[in-house]
Amino acid sequence: MKWTMQDIDTYLQAKEYVDTAVIPLIPIDLKEDVKQKVSMGTFISTMADAIERQFKGRVLLFPAFTYIKNQPLEKRKSELIDWDRHVYEQGFKHVVYLTADGDWKQVEDELPDMLVWLPALPFENMEDRYLKQMIDQQMKQIIPLLTNKWQSEPKQRP
Repeated sequence: MKWTMQDIDTYLQAKEYVDTAVIPLIPIDLKEDVKQKVSMGTFISTMADAIERQFKGRVLLFPAFTYIKNQPLEKRKSELIDWDRHVYEQGFKHVVYLTADGDWKQVEDELPDMLVWLPALPFENMEDRYLKQMIDQQMKQIIPLLTNKWQSEPKQRP
């Protein structure tokens, strides 16, 4: 389910079955490597949509956690932890942060739940059939991560 009026109605009716929040982490920067940041955001949004389609009924895809790339990492981490706390308090047992920004790997162990880092693959000029193959290949790596996560106990928050 997505953060849309139609899907939220469905979520509200079946929220006891929706135990996983997916939060895309997307940087913005209009000074340096603008196209790279846009490409990262587009890629992560595409992959987040694929995860939502694959696990519809189990996950809620939240709007992107968007941050200024040159903002201190500690500040970004603190804000993301606030998001996580809110989502967790609303009943989501699992929270998955999806990113192509390698900075998050530096604080992965300090995050309350699972970070999934994917290398951003440029697909702006890719034919649809190759794009689908690329998404399918990435999903083959993501699906076991999520299914293993669901088989383990949810991480407790302080």
